[in-house]
Amino acid sequence: MKLPLFRPDAATSTRYLFFTGKGGVGKTSLSCATALKLAEAGKRVLLVSTDPASNLDEVLMTTLTNQPTPVPEVPGLHALNINPVEAAAAYRERVIGPMRGVLPEAALRSMEEQLSGSCTVEIAAFDEFSGFIGNPDAARDFDHVIFDTAPTGHTLRLMSLAKAWDQFLDNNTSGTSCLGPLAGLEKQRGIYEATVQTLSDASATTLVLVSRPQLSALREAERTSGELRALGVTNQCLVINGTFETNCPQDVTAQAMQQRGESAMGSASVFIDSMPSFIMPLRPINILGIEGLRVLLDGESAKGSVAPVDAEWIPPDMRRLTDLVDEIEKNEHGVIMTMGKGGVGKTTVAAAIAVLLARRGHAVHLSTTDPAAHIAQTLDGQIDGLTVRRIDPAAETAAYQQEVMQTQGAQMDESGRALLEEDLRSPCTEEIAVFRAFAREVGQGTRRFVVLDTAPTGHTLLLLDASEAYHRELQRQARSTQPEEVLHLLDRLRDPDFTHILLVTLPEATPVHEAAALQADLRRAHIDPHAWVINQSLLGCGSCDLLLRRREETEHRYIREVVEKQAKRTAWLPWQAVEPVGGEALSRLAQSGVPRMTVA
Repeated sequence: MKLPLFRPDAATSTRYLFFTGKGGVGKTSLSCATALKLAEAGKRVLLVSTDPASNLDEVLMTTLTNQPTPVPEVPGLHALNINPVEAAAAYRERVIGPMRGVLPEAALRSMEEQLSGSCTVEIAAFDEFSGFIGNPDAARDFDHVIFDTAPTGHTLRLMSLAKAWDQFLDNNTSGTSCLGPLAGLEKQRGIYEATVQTLSDASATTLVLVSRPQLSALREAERTSGELRALGVTNQCLVINGTFETNCPQDVTAQAMQQRGESAMGSASVFIDSMPSFIMPLRPINILGIEGLRVLLDGESAKGSVAPVDAEWIPPDMRRLTDLVDEIEKNEHGVIMTMGKGGVGKTTVAAAIAVLLARRGHAVHLSTTDPAAHIAQTLDGQIDGLTVRRIDPAAETAAYQQEVMQTQGAQMDESGRALLEEDLRSPCTEEIAVFRAFAREVGQGTRRFVVLDTAPTGHTLLLLDASEAYHRELQRQARSTQPEEVLHLLDRLRDPDFTHILLVTLPEATPVHEAAALQADLRRAHIDPHAWVINQSLLGCGSCDLLLRRREETEHRYIREVVEKQAKRTAWLPWQAVEPVGGEALSRLAQSGVPRMTVA
């Protein structure tokens, strides 16, 4: 599939550009490169990041605040970081502050955690950046305003239902994590409505969908595209970042990487052909600094500048996956959770652990939210001693939504019910619904090993803790009790001898930094991860492809960051030319040892 290169053009770019896509696909790099190109064409450009884990400072090599800051060496370019976490904290205090001293402490803790979820943070971010769009005076000094991380369709639907807020907030007594902060945002309605209208204006706004040549990333881009088109945001284009073509026909690793990308793009050809689509080739370096951004757009000026991998670099001490299993199996039962951002290989790691434990004679239950075909393909047949159950997120969420509508919704009029329905379409709803299903599985860990693929986030665990504290107080007063499994759930998750959390990451900036944020969330919930697993590493791949050899070298800093700053113990897994399928392949993967030098 031949697609043109992505080339931002000041003559054809709309005033507002939004970059959106899964974490780790390159939104920040592409938005920064676009801003650079427009500024070098003589335009005045404001670059805004609304990512809670923004690395805009790192990419631009400029210290940023929440106010426009000039970027050195690039006249006309200013950038700023909106910190939605801080904004969300301010909204939480506006909502909860008046209730301090009035409600019990347990109730306040429950409310605070309910207003700490991803939806709250996203809406707080929307409040911040809507000022640059809905307020005509806010960005009047700039020709283009570029946003790194666009609002989701869910957020835009919430803002389009602003007229129903009053009735909904008057009748909603649940303290839902998604809509709670809107109580502090009502005065902004006019700006929100103007923002939504501008986003739908194709002459003013372009939505840039960013993906990788991976099927999961392309499917996410397609889902986002359809959701936003339904809301009138139709001026879209697609950039597939990190496409790879090797010039080493004898290199198994390079050939496999190229084939995977081509296969994924072929499977998504209908979606790719549905809009203007472009590619951005995989580059051999970390995209940092102005020169790095020029390399991203234009490639390196001379092939000779591609240096060989440092053969003297010695990887830090990292274990095999089987070494982690040796430790975990000593207690004969318990729970193992694999966690991390999408696309890092949680399912493969979970399957490998489950297979190893089952082959060692243990009773093992593998529970996953992954599509059944994927986990079935990974295992490739039955494994003695291993049972598998798929938790269907759609079914769990539908049941939870129906339950809430039949209880809370019964008290509301039509507009209130419409807003409640939208609230229940939030990511928080699915996360909580799936967590309730996972909670049922955890209890089985008292008599066998339970491996949970795609485990609940730290925020969900904290939400459960805060809510249970309040409900326990109410039930104490009513002299009623909860089922044993619910009463002991958090204690079990916090018991390091019973529950082992494995954070799975790739040796790249975004997966590592998102896993670090997840670890911080878990530790707030008094749950300490057992280990990190660095997956799909190119260390020691011995590739003859110069680009892959440079990519191998870029892993060094992130491997050291994990081992030296983040993890108590670290396991390492190599990039696989052939995806591991079946018990034998998964066992071999788990036995993989860290190469002592980075070249063959």
